[in-house]
Amino acid sequence: MAAPKKGRRAPTGQGHPGRTLILVLIVMAGLIGGMFYAGTLTPRLGIDLAGGTSFTLQAENMPGKPNAINETNMKTASGIMERRVNGLGVSEAEVQTQGTDHIVVNIPRGTDAKQARQQVGTTAQLGFRPVLTTTAGTKAPEPKPSPSKGANGKGKGGDQAKGTQQHASSSPTPGAKPTTQGRAVTDSLKKAPSGQPSPSGPAKPTTPAIPPAPGGDQIPPALQKQLNALDCSTKKALAVAGEKAAAANPSSPVVACKDDGSQKYVLGPVGVEGTDVKDAKAVFDSQQGQGWIVQMDFTSDGGKKFADVTGKLATKAQPQNQFAIVLDGAVVSDPRVSERLNGGNATISGGFTQQSAEDLGNMLSYGALPLSFKIVDETSVTAALGGEQLHAGLLAGAIGLALVIVYLVAYYRGLALVALASLGVSAILTYAIMTLLGPAIGFALNLPAVCGAIVAIGITADSFIVYFERIRDEIREGRTLRPAVERGWPRARRTILVSDFVSFLAAAVLFIVTVGKVKGFAFTLGLTTVLDVVVVFLFTKPLMTMLAKRKFFANGHPWSGLDPKRLGAKPPLRRRRSAPTQTKEA
Repeated sequence: MAAPKKGRRAPTGQGHPGRTLILVLIVMAGLIGGMFYAGTLTPRLGIDLAGGTSFTLQAENMPGKPNAINETNMKTASGIMERRVNGLGVSEAEVQTQGTDHIVVNIPRGTDAKQARQQVGTTAQLGFRPVLTTTAGTKAPEPKPSPSKGANGKGKGGDQAKGTQQHASSSPTPGAKPTTQGRAVTDSLKKAPSGQPSPSGPAKPTTPAIPPAPGGDQIPPALQKQLNALDCSTKKALAVAGEKAAAANPSSPVVACKDDGSQKYVLGPVGVEGTDVKDAKAVFDSQQGQGWIVQMDFTSDGGKKFADVTGKLATKAQPQNQFAIVLDGAVVSDPRVSERLNGGNATISGGFTQQSAEDLGNMLSYGALPLSFKIVDETSVTAALGGEQLHAGLLAGAIGLALVIVYLVAYYRGLALVALASLGVSAILTYAIMTLLGPAIGFALNLPAVCGAIVAIGITADSFIVYFERIRDEIREGRTLRPAVERGWPRARRTILVSDFVSFLAAAVLFIVTVGKVKGFAFTLGLTTVLDVVVVFLFTKPLMTMLAKRKFFANGHPWSGLDPKRLGAKPPLRRRRSAPTQTKEA
């Protein structure tokens, strides 16, 4: 006689449910500890709940484009502004067109107002202009954090453009001194193309009376006079200089200030426009030790223009081997060029911090607008109305939760404890994750997001009900609790996964196709749907496996919610499905 075949191993969670529960508790403790470590114990609130700042911008025609203010360009401008101020898309800043020539930008409280104003106020014109000459500004540069070390570990970084197709980068000169972002002459730039050695270290600014390097472009007397008269000493002076430079014809030379007022420039005509930049991003270069760098990708036409410009600049001596990245008439970076850069991409390196690299990459990516804008109004937004709505929404959510609890206790009795414990775990995980996502990716909790969290209560409770009903069906068929828990799980699991997948898909589509506050609802709904799967699989199921061994539930106590008589099971109860005995001759 052959021995009866051993049953298959029980589904996941039956063997060691206690370990799974401990893992969930460790994760919860880690998230809560992360909240205390980050010093953030409450979620970041959106503008409708916490107030914030509202900017109204008026569109203006750019030089040479008298009819640029139209519906298409306004939509393009608002889309670019939204990407700039929202970053990852969940910080709940609002960008909306108003009328034919205004854009309203709402920034939630908690965002740096000065940085936000810069984001929305410097989005008009971006261009790459060759540097004809430069001199020290009338304002000393403000102290900045020390630039990161160069590849040799000694020199400071410098703004230098190089093709990304090159595998190795030159080491900065050890004696280089930084400017705003740091600057260093690389080994490849120690000699000018003419064969004459150029100074090692940073280029000393040329005074207006000194002509440019031999073989370079001569500065017309009119521009020289403008350079002498250019004032970069105060914020007001910088604003005036920026407005004049931004209003200049792109095909004409112009004088401009460094954005911090430390240098003055005479710049040639725009060689590459901001619209020719396809993408730019900050990247940490760990392979060549350059620290934070900015990688640029150009369009097809932009790549050809950039190759032509860098080819011409590479043959000139400093400072005329530099090109200035000009945003709204101010120079934000002035990297040097040592060779013609083909391939439609380039890298700017040199002493960037993570923030400065991200800011420059953001400006290059989203700085080119088809229109010019000026801020005509800036007001603070109170959260009084949003606070009242939040109070009403939370009250409605509390009433709904109380009704769910009453229903669970009345219908499922002891099983209601499992449902409530699972809801509690889901709530803790949701709260902790939303709190940590505030400083991490700029997530802001607004009223629609709160609605998404309230809706998620029903989705999570539905998952528990599906599982409980599968267990009760197994008991009705005459099985005891432990086999019922394990046999009901595969069937319930499929139903839960299909239901949650549909909810997550709806949230994902809503997040992609909508803008503004609705994104908060979609994001919260998607997050809580994913957490529902995690909680049911890693908490509810293992907890039921453990409770099935307790007499209160295993014996079908009337208050357990699993009473066989109450469920209509017919005795005698079967502990497992009986299999016909088969005999085989050896």
